[in-house]
Amino acid sequence: MAKRYADIIIDILHQDLDKTFQYIIPEMLQDKIAIGTSVEVPFGKGNKLIKGFVINISNKPQIDPSKLKEIHKSSNEKVNIESQLIQLALWMSNQYSSTIISALKTVLPIHQKIKHKEEKRIHLVIDDTKCKELIESAKKKNHVAILRLMETLKEKSNLDYTYVTKNLKIPLATLKKLELNQIIEIISKENYRKPHNFNKNQSYTQPTIFQQKIIDEVVSDYYSEKFKTYLLHGVTGSGKTEVYMRIIEEVLNSGRQAIVLIPEISLTHQTVKRFYERFGEKVGVIHSKLSQGERYDQYVQAKNGAIQIMVGPRSALFAPFENLGIIIIDEEHETTYKSDTTPKYHSKEVAIKRAEISNASVVLGSATPSMESYTEALEGNYKLLELKERIDNRPLPTVSIVDMREELIQGNKSMLSESLRSSILDRLNKKEQIILFINRRGYSRFVSCRECGFVIKCDHCDVAFTYHNNGKLICHYCGKNISMPSTCPSCKSKYIKQFGTGTQKVEEYIQKEFPRARILRMDTDTTSKKDSYEQILTKFGDGRADILIGTQMVAKGHDFPNVTLVGVLAADLSLYMNDYRSSERTFSLLTQVAGRAGRGAIKGDVIIQTYSPEHFSIQNARMQDYNNFYNEEISYRRIMNYPPFTNIMVILLISEDENLVIKTSYELVNLIKNMLDSTNCDIIGPTPASISKMNNLFRQVIYIKAEEYNRLLEIKKKIEIINVENNKYNNMAMQFDFNPLFSY
Repeated sequence: MAKRYADIIIDILHQDLDKTFQYIIPEMLQDKIAIGTSVEVPFGKGNKLIKGFVINISNKPQIDPSKLKEIHKSSNEKVNIESQLIQLALWMSNQYSSTIISALKTVLPIHQKIKHKEEKRIHLVIDDTKCKELIESAKKKNHVAILRLMETLKEKSNLDYTYVTKNLKIPLATLKKLELNQIIEIISKENYRKPHNFNKNQSYTQPTIFQQKIIDEVVSDYYSEKFKTYLLHGVTGSGKTEVYMRIIEEVLNSGRQAIVLIPEISLTHQTVKRFYERFGEKVGVIHSKLSQGERYDQYVQAKNGAIQIMVGPRSALFAPFENLGIIIIDEEHETTYKSDTTPKYHSKEVAIKRAEISNASVVLGSATPSMESYTEALEGNYKLLELKERIDNRPLPTVSIVDMREELIQGNKSMLSESLRSSILDRLNKKEQIILFINRRGYSRFVSCRECGFVIKCDHCDVAFTYHNNGKLICHYCGKNISMPSTCPSCKSKYIKQFGTGTQKVEEYIQKEFPRARILRMDTDTTSKKDSYEQILTKFGDGRADILIGTQMVAKGHDFPNVTLVGVLAADLSLYMNDYRSSERTFSLLTQVAGRAGRGAIKGDVIIQTYSPEHFSIQNARMQDYNNFYNEEISYRRIMNYPPFTNIMVILLISEDENLVIKTSYELVNLIKNMLDSTNCDIIGPTPASISKMNNLFRQVIYIKAEEYNRLLEIKKKIEIINVENNKYNNMAMQFDFNPLFSY
């Protein structure tokens, strides 16, 4: 039998995954070794047997076979979580055409060893009589330390270890001697770091008949081992979270675990709070704002079974649950579920694959499902479930549209329409709360000269600087900042001014217009510190602020019963992006932010300010009519051959040499044309990227459309083979992305 060789990752939790080690597969193990198999191998000069995982098998040795060691044995244990996650990583590597190493780094938590937090206590193990005898003996022998400790332990039979060593000043040698003589016992207990502190609440509402029908259907399928993907389409405020929790309750009762994905860190506090009130210490959380120690503790507790529900953004998808029963993806339409680093995976696709590996169910939830998900549901690939009414028959908010062109004709040049201004004043007088939404960050979007039209741009990135109220112009791509000039750099005119409306500017304006209002601002700038999301949302939720001004992070998932007015200051900002998804994004955003109003006992109102009131996405958002929007948008996608009717691959070329990157992009297009059947693929470009220069690097893009996803994978692999054989593109960076959610 020909020799076979296995590439093995060693000690995957703590080793650098950039290196694999090749081993010979012994003949007796040939039929037992497969990709993902757990093995024991001799490692290092001492040939210590350690655990590893097979990630590749081949017939060719990488070095002289005489220098390779043999695999000692394969594990007979059940398929463990590491094996499952390696299978998932290998699938991701193929599906998103990334290296195996980058996929493994994504799914496996590679840590430096984190020091455990321990709680040590000293317990008295002798009875009162012997304790008194020891005290008397210590007095006679002048053993001051023993006397001090015994007298304290007599009053309180167990003490904190640090208190004993630091406050009572008992030497370690004395403690060891007493422990050896079985007078005291030192007990260590691992003390896990807690990212959040909530109390369990035993009282919660009963599901409605509509919620219960959905719960029963999913649970019945689950117990019948019919593991499906469900799309829960429920209007805002219809109680999707309660449905999630009831289903998870059944999954936990069956001895399995659950993952709950949320799109934004800003939603973590409120979501974890609700789940913790229901499930207590079984709930864990993973997100980027946690310390390294907190993340490590969450991982350890998930692996040892202390945590059974993991909540968080994308990374929570890889929680080390060995018996995963269900994955929930809330607000499944959100673009944040797509990774912007290699491998550029979509959480929804990876969740469905992980569920397939684990024999688990997937529930996708949204008031505004993505076009792709809703199409899958209509075609029967997902099971469509619907909640068409709000809890307790609460009405959806009344949405009105204000044409800002008419406001301008009437002489109103401010950022607030008369309708929104009077509504804000009315709610403030009634002690009700208001959310003002704007899709911008910073004080003002750009600085321009009114005389010559010159816009001040970053010379490294070819994008306009953003003005901040500290007088600085900042590039949000490379970080460069300069002071606000007093005259135009081009024509020297003094009529240079910031244009656009950012959250800081809105905050200042609103504070000036409503000086008694208590205002909070929530955007990227105010939430950069740990716990800043929690602090802002808690303050607003407790009623310690009247108005919350924010960007997209205030539009999603929050539940504030006293919010009765939502104002959208500039609905057009996402409408005319250079992106075929702009209409879908605008509709979803407006519908979601409108859903923050009227979630309590008082009916809500929403006022949308726009310069494009006739646009179908804005009109359908006003009516909160998803089905009508879907029918209009899907017709456009079909005509233009955009997803879900096709797949798109983007090739991004980056170089310091502008002429070289342009020349290479045209050569690459010709190469692709020669390998394609033009009847089933379309090529768009090459063309400069939307940001053609960033950090002094020039960028060109090529878009390729193909009905078959695998056709795009083939093209990428052929390009990579040509590059390896001819070193053709080694003098520039080349990035690939499949079905991107934003234009490049």
